[in-house]
Amino acid sequence: MDLNKENIKKIRGIIIFTALLIVCLWKYDVVFEFFRFIFGVTFPFILGGAFAFVLNVPMNFFQRHLFPEERIEKTRWLKKAARPFSLILVLILVIGVVSVVMFILIPQLGATFGSLGSSIQNFVPKVQKWAENVFEGNEQIRSWIGNLNFDWNRIMEVGVDFFRHGAGNMLDSTITVARSIISGLTTFFIAFVFACYILLQKEKLNIQVKKVMFAFIPRGKAEAALEVFSLTYNTFSSFLTGQCVEAVILGSMFVVSMSVLKIPYALLIGIVIAFTALIPIFGAFIGCAIGAFLIFMVNPVKALIFVILFLILQQIEGNLIYPHVVGNSVGLPSIWVLAAVSIGGSLMGIVGMLIFIPIVSVLYALFREIVYLKLKQQQIDPSEIE
Repeated sequence: MDLNKENIKKIRGIIIFTALLIVCLWKYDVVFEFFRFIFGVTFPFILGGAFAFVLNVPMNFFQRHLFPEERIEKTRWLKKAARPFSLILVLILVIGVVSVVMFILIPQLGATFGSLGSSIQNFVPKVQKWAENVFEGNEQIRSWIGNLNFDWNRIMEVGVDFFRHGAGNMLDSTITVARSIISGLTTFFIAFVFACYILLQKEKLNIQVKKVMFAFIPRGKAEAALEVFSLTYNTFSSFLTGQCVEAVILGSMFVVSMSVLKIPYALLIGIVIAFTALIPIFGAFIGCAIGAFLIFMVNPVKALIFVILFLILQQIEGNLIYPHVVGNSVGLPSIWVLAAVSIGGSLMGIVGMLIFIPIVSVLYALFREIVYLKLKQQQIDPSEIE
């Protein structure tokens, strides 16, 4: 090997990388602790970046429709006020959604669980009587069913006792609770301020990031990275917008149709289905299971009608609404959507289900572009293979 400057530089890099890898494997606990410390310090800013990314979608919508470029270009003060005013509208929208959840959904949930005990107590004897008639010839099973005793108050006491003792193990004192609350509020405040700063100064920050990238990364790689960032943002924003609009439409359809059919808990179940529908594929079925259980405790026939209604609306939503609202915004075949939801749910739960579809979509688009580039280099026409 010719030991010129370039080769010596490569050898030195390999030696340093190998030494760092050995140290990391040898002292992995210290490395994990170091990364945990870094994550703890940067978490408010990561959370703020996530807030900014989500809030940027509705803010762009308001700014694009309320302050079009041709209208504000001639008015200097309107051009300056467009961004802050759009941000204020988004914050009002978020506060409105939180208020709906706090003052409508939570009280209804409380009232529902308050009446659930009496509903179950009234429903269990009917089930027992039905089971006794079914097993009329088997005295042993009839005797066992008749001796079943359902005490809702006792179940509630056990549940409260479990949560009280479980919480007591984690929260040893009032000081610990206060410290946790203050820490959470501080983190949220820092993240919120950082998100507002990003949203108000995003063009300036974008230019600064580009300057740093072009200063330290070769031009070709920097341009490729910016293209990937652009594709990622467009995919995530399109998917988020489509899912939110589709969830609102589906929830509204359930509220209206359940109110017309006089099915109980129309507003509560409509809101629950709207929130769970944000989870692709499986979300609406989770809302259906919750709604069917609540209605079943009041009126089993209405629960059956609700399930039939759900299947009908689900078909309408899947075949008519979803393709037009969400469409091909993620550009991902159905089989990969299912795989992304399954993998994301296994790794990160509900959050993983939400973010893995756009992530896999970006990887799919990049891999497809690489494949077509390789085919072009080998002078193979993709249409011939298809």
